[in-house]
Amino acid sequence: MRTVLLAGGTGGAKLAAGMQEEIGSELAVIANTGDDIEALGVHVSPDPDLVTYWLSGEIDEERGWGLRDDSFTVFERLTKLGAPDWFGLSDRDLAACLYRRQFLEEGGSLTDAQAQIARALGVEAGVLPMCEAPVRTKVLTMAGVRGLQEYLIVDRGEPEVHGVELEGIGAAEPSAKVLEALRGAEAIVIGPSNPVISIGPILAVAGMTEAITASTAPVVAVSPFVAGQVVKGPTERFMQALGRPSTAAGVASLYTGLIDAMVVDEGDPDPPPAEIPTHAVSTLMEGPAGRARVARIVLDYAASLITS
Repeated sequence: MRTVLLAGGTGGAKLAAGMQEEIGSELAVIANTGDDIEALGVHVSPDPDLVTYWLSGEIDEERGWGLRDDSFTVFERLTKLGAPDWFGLSDRDLAACLYRRQFLEEGGSLTDAQAQIARALGVEAGVLPMCEAPVRTKVLTMAGVRGLQEYLIVDRGEPEVHGVELEGIGAAEPSAKVLEALRGAEAIVIGPSNPVISIGPILAVAGMTEAITASTAPVVAVSPFVAGQVVKGPTERFMQALGRPSTAAGVASLYTGLIDAMVVDEGDPDPPPAEIPTHAVSTLMEGPAGRARVARIVLDYAASLITS
């Protein structure tokens, strides 16, 4: 079943890895690029790369990000020479970012650069940046406006969030490959990612929601809450900033008119959204078997909506 997954962050990337195990090249992942940043002289795409590393099997699963058994030799030398030390890149991660910078400087697209990185690392699924135009997520706090990476790394995601702005979103539109994937999809899944800073930028791209709603494929969201808690990341702070409860129902309210159904965790103590059908299962993705299990559940549920 040709499936498009909207993803950003660890939850969405883990589900992508499980789906690739189930359907291989039939999967296309639309990845958030609002996290992108220019650092250490390179173009870093944290979410597309995170998805790619989960799909390639190179991810450091214990941390949920970064490359397993990688060194920081170049980064350590850069900081010794005076480069900023707050945004670290390991050696193999830096290599991908160097390749991307050169690819872009030679006139290539962000989409084609990510495709080559994924292909070279043996990834079967497609990894598609949400757009070509630069979009940067800004976090509004009491201390002022912070770039998302500064908020997450320097501030450790601790300051209260007063709002989010997407710098450059007015010039963004889905790439031709994103639109092609959505047109050909038999199922569209919104991953268990932060709905504000991971999924929000994707849906804010002009024409993205229209392309999703124009599809005849069922659209299923997966709640990021497991037993009422987020496994990783400051989702609650961003939900509070929008005045939404940190529940599956609160997440679903951000996707009103877009999703047909939602997969929620069976251990979640909060009531599920009442406006759409829900499927309650264990959504904790522990290890490869756990990721494949949840992926199969989501895919089967989407398939059942086609025939129901």
